[in-house]
Amino acid sequence: MRRTLAFLLTPLACAALALTAAGPAHAIANGEEVPDGQYRFSVKLTMTGIPTAGGGKRNSACSGALIAPRWVITAGHCFRDANNVRVEYPVADLTTATVGRTDLTGTGGHELTVVAVRQSPTADVSLARLEAQVYDVRPLRVATRAPEIGDIVRVTGYGSTTSTNPAPVTHLRTGQMTVVSLTDSVTGLTGYAPAPSTTPCPYDSGGPFFLEDRRGGPALVSVVSNGPSCPHTQVESSARVDDIAGWIYRTVLDNRG
Repeated sequence: MRRTLAFLLTPLACAALALTAAGPAHAIANGEEVPDGQYRFSVKLTMTGIPTAGGGKRNSACSGALIAPRWVITAGHCFRDANNVRVEYPVADLTTATVGRTDLTGTGGHELTVVAVRQSPTADVSLARLEAQVYDVRPLRVATRAPEIGDIVRVTGYGSTTSTNPAPVTHLRTGQMTVVSLTDSVTGLTGYAPAPSTTPCPYDSGGPFFLEDRRGGPALVSVVSNGPSCPHTQVESSARVDDIAGWIYRTVLDNRG
């Protein structure tokens, strides 16, 4: 059974899950904590008050990455209306992007409201526009060339440690995965380190997969989209960005200011 990475979360459920969680925290599943100040382009998206089909409200969360001073890249399905349709506006009463804060219980970095959304027409990718620009965090570069089969990529996210009773963590996590397949819009990956079952989990949707050994610094190659219940050793489906890099750059340039 494949998981949906952007899970609903109520404050009451979050508190209950925090109280019942057991064992060491290894999110991304079977991953490791990111040292303070590393991968500062990583973003936590917190959505409060998302309309539901029954007329109620729900809360949720996604991960992402800063790719320009005012733009965050994430999964397209992180912005869906009550009918589960991807939309080009913040669906929640409030969507907050926390940028440059490794430990969410701390005070570093920035908390900014998402004010607009743009959806890729071909991939499970969206761009979220922030209310103000971030100047003290270096954005993650978007690759214009596809990764190769066998490449080792790193992923970061603020998601759960497991698909069982999932709850977001408060400290950024990371792990490495291997590229095993490529289609027009999807990059397939399997776990590599710290374990073969190192994989994204619920609330990691939109988290960046990036190559660390390319000239010019880390390069974003895809974002967390979908996969089996975590942790797992199967193929994870991530949304490619190199083949939509032109759309990403045009969107950012056409919406400056």
